[in-house]
Amino acid sequence: MKRLFALLLLSAAFTGLHAQSELLPKGLTVESYTDEFLDSLDVRQKLEINDYSMLGISYGANLSKVMWNPAQKQETLILPINIGIAYTRYGKMFGYMPFFGFQIGLNYTQEGYQFEYNEDKDYTYTIEGAEKAVYDILEMPISMHCHYDLWNFKIIAEAGCYAGYRFGIHRYPGKTGNLRPEVENSFVETDRRWDYGLKGSAGIGLVFDPIEIHIKATYKHSFGTLYDPDHYSQYYYRFAYSMNVTVSAGVHVHLTKRTGKTKASLRQEARDLVYGTKKTE
Repeated sequence: MKRLFALLLLSAAFTGLHAQSELLPKGLTVESYTDEFLDSLDVRQKLEINDYSMLGISYGANLSKVMWNPAQKQETLILPINIGIAYTRYGKMFGYMPFFGFQIGLNYTQEGYQFEYNEDKDYTYTIEGAEKAVYDILEMPISMHCHYDLWNFKIIAEAGCYAGYRFGIHRYPGKTGNLRPEVENSFVETDRRWDYGLKGSAGIGLVFDPIEIHIKATYKHSFGTLYDPDHYSQYYYRFAYSMNVTVSAGVHVHLTKRTGKTKASLRQEARDLVYGTKKTE
């Protein structure tokens, strides 16, 4: 069967050109090739990835904590709100290194903290009388995107930065807190609203042209403290930096072709056929 398949491929290749008689020497036919030569042929279709673009939406859940200075006992908050849109552009770095890309997005997410009872000190820490607080955040991430593609599967890695704005807060008194009603859903003067930091992701993608489904885990570390460092004392600074792990799933739609000949490549082939020249980069 392999010999027959290879013969058929060779026959199709020869007959698809201008004239088979001009390509094959006189008296030579495809039957003249040996089994060893036919067995050495690679007839598998090769995967060639174009430079292409995607637009996608994603949804995920956050595991949120805060890096406190001084350290405080806390629990991990599970917040099921992380909604985003993203534009991704895949291309070759410096024109020849494949597997790279660029991604920019806009996310609505939540993060926060929840203090835990400290048995050693026999109290639960509070801020503005709240044991727990959840922030509503709008952020814009920008990242470099690396990918390794197979036919219907890809491995994804991302690294980048983000800028965000905390536009809402919800405080909860817990068991021991003494929360004032006027700050329950409001920021105070010492709260900081702007945020920025680094983030990185790893995941997989399932490809069903022209749709891709991405499943990722993302770590985000903030460098924008939650409040003014001197809000307790002008001599002893306190910091609070958010840390989040997000597990998300997204659906991305191809805006241009991932594989196969694009309109640009077809136009270039037509130009080469007509003018007999290749476009130089």
